[in-house]
Amino acid sequence: MTPFLELVIVLVIIVVGAKVTGWLLGLLGQPTVVGEIAFGLLLGPTAVNLLGMPVFTHAAETGETVRLLGELGVVLLMFLAGLETDMPAMRKVGMPALVSATGGVVLPLAAGIGFGLLVGMPLGEAVFIGTILTATSVSISAQTLLELKKLRTKEGMTILGAAVIDDVMGILILSVVVALFAGGSAAAVPIWLVAVKMVAYFAVGIALAPAVKALLRWFDKLPINQPLVALALVLVLFYSWAAEYWGGVAAITGAYLMGILIGQTEFKHRLEQATQVFAYGFFVSIFFVDIGLRADLREALGGPLVWVGLAIIVIAILTKVLGAGLGARAMGFSNFEALRVGAGMVSRGEVGLIVAAIGVERGVIPQDLFAIMVLMVVVTTLVTPLFLRSAFKFGPPTHEAHDDVGAATAEGS
Repeated sequence: MTPFLELVIVLVIIVVGAKVTGWLLGLLGQPTVVGEIAFGLLLGPTAVNLLGMPVFTHAAETGETVRLLGELGVVLLMFLAGLETDMPAMRKVGMPALVSATGGVVLPLAAGIGFGLLVGMPLGEAVFIGTILTATSVSISAQTLLELKKLRTKEGMTILGAAVIDDVMGILILSVVVALFAGGSAAAVPIWLVAVKMVAYFAVGIALAPAVKALLRWFDKLPINQPLVALALVLVLFYSWAAEYWGGVAAITGAYLMGILIGQTEFKHRLEQATQVFAYGFFVSIFFVDIGLRADLREALGGPLVWVGLAIIVIAILTKVLGAGLGARAMGFSNFEALRVGAGMVSRGEVGLIVAAIGVERGVIPQDLFAIMVLMVVVTTLVTPLFLRSAFKFGPPTHEAHDDVGAATAEGS
């Protein structure tokens, strides 16, 4: 086969398989993303090793193209996450969500770094492990709360608000870590220069918000096909490029920032609907399958790192429950209410995968540790609905909060 035909048939297999396995996992009450990751693991060196088959004579080029398409998918995914971030709701949800989110970030970060150093990892590797553990997937918790009809309870609103704030904190931490350790050494870039470049990038990026809005309005009136969508994608790609090339932070930071800026305009819903079509229909599925393609669980779980993987999974669960739960408890929540908040923050989902993928791509974490982190993400994503259901089943009854923050936050998630 020619390189093009080889790529085409691989993409057919990836997209169809991702959608079918996602659908099957959905029937079992699990997030579709788990099915897409599982299909990637099936295709990768963990099981079938699709690109290692003799029929694929251009496996290296095909694999690299799939990886690049997946990176484009994660840029679009973070743009959508920015569009869906409800800034007014984040301001309204109050201190409980902020304190819970802070606890759910600080404790996993510290525990991940401490554990990594304890087992002899280099500093950059240990810091990145902690960074991955800070992530929280708001989509998994929101889906479960809706099913339980607990979305508008005090705990439900706090979980969703904290998860959104957690994402913002996590992206900022990721930006600093990537800037410091992308070359494998913190000494490569002075911390003051990292800080100056980051501050300058965010300052200029935010200051350009009025210009972005004016451009969108102007392009929307042009008599050409899909001018609004075209300009939005150009802005997302430019902000992503500038974030990494000029700001020294991860490209996804720029995509997320552009999503937040456009999310404050009248074009939010139109662009959200348009972007979801090709992002979720094609590119995002490739990203999640590619995660599995690049992870070799058989080698990781069969080697000396297996106990490290089990320890990381336990740390991932306990630190989120304790960190977010203690934060809620400090804000006056009862023990059961705090436990529910902590349980709702356990899932790492797509956010954890994004951070892990950046880590292995930049050479900060090795392939075997990357496989362990993929397993951690899958496990925490699977157990979160079980934890939430159990936490709401037992203990005192919940009451609907008389506030529209829960609904607003859910819509923005």
